[in-house]
Amino acid sequence: MSPWVSWTPRGRALVFLLAAASIWCLLAEFYGLCSMQAFTFAILLPATALLTGIAWHDRTRGDGRLWRAVRVGALGGLLAVCAYDLFRLPWVLGASEAMGPAWMRLPLFKVFPRFGAMILGLPFTPQMTDAQFSLAAHGIGWAYHVSNGITFGIMYLALVGNASRRHWLWAVALAAGLELAMLFTPYTGFFGIPLTALFVAVTLAAHGIFGTALGLYAKRVSA
Repeated sequence: MSPWVSWTPRGRALVFLLAAASIWCLLAEFYGLCSMQAFTFAILLPATALLTGIAWHDRTRGDGRLWRAVRVGALGGLLAVCAYDLFRLPWVLGASEAMGPAWMRLPLFKVFPRFGAMILGLPFTPQMTDAQFSLAAHGIGWAYHVSNGITFGIMYLALVGNASRRHWLWAVALAAGLELAMLFTPYTGFFGIPLTALFVAVTLAAHGIFGTALGLYAKRVSA
């Protein structure tokens, strides 16, 4: 069995790089490397197909360790992104319905239809309302958001190797680190989100929830 398609250091590095294509899709647009649309079709979708193929190959012809790690990471990431968005929902409802105190109003979901528009190659401005985006932009944007959560879970398993031997707080550290790194990118300015102390506090707390859900799940099912 090739070390590139098994749960070896080289195999884990390959899994990490393929999974990271999801977040690099957005970063490529931010830094003018290529459009998000071009990256999605030229790199993200092929990388996802290759990662799926490698995992399936290990399940059917290998020892199954890589397959199990990718499955645990993907399911853990999916669970974590659901917890992440549920935590943020009160601020989103406050902003959309103009209800509650001002500090409970943040348009944290506004980026999703914009993700979809970028993948579809549609123009938009930060001032556009959600209703001005097509249903396809909303659906694809949400799908991309979920893919980030899933791939972050896979990246975590690729980093730690065996989650049962690592403290679950490592997942919290990864999630918080990713969020802090994103704050140094053009993310907030690109989407017209005010970079306030409240925004930073809520998003860091949400990523803490994400990391906690991912870390606890991965540690439990990997034992």
